[in-house]
Amino acid sequence: MKLFFLSFTLLFLFFSCSQNKALHITEFSRKNTNNAILIDVRTPIEYAEGHLENAKNINWFDKNFEEQVKSLDKEETIYVYCKAGGRSAKAQQKLLDMGYKNVINLEGGYLAFMAK
Repeated sequence: MKLFFLSFTLLFLFFSCSQNKALHITEFSRKNTNNAILIDVRTPIEYAEGHLENAKNINWFDKNFEEQVKSLDKEETIYVYCKAGGRSAKAQQKLLDMGYKNVINLEGGYLAFMAK
């Protein structure tokens, strides 16, 4: 019985720790995240058409994406967003796989932000 509870607890911890964090972009407030890094993973053309204030553009499709993000502090909170949410979810997972500790996907993307 103890083994069952121990196994259950370890399984619960594994899945709760491995879940990706997300926040809908309409709930994002730059005022509350002054020490965080904000990354727009859209293309430079999309970025030039409009972006969140103080967002750094690191194109998900760029072959040097991993090299570009290596300069970021792995201990800082990083928010990522794209046009609708697909690329930012992939970028979030890539950053987590690279050892970044706190990466938050801004769900809905720039389209949802502009629609609000």
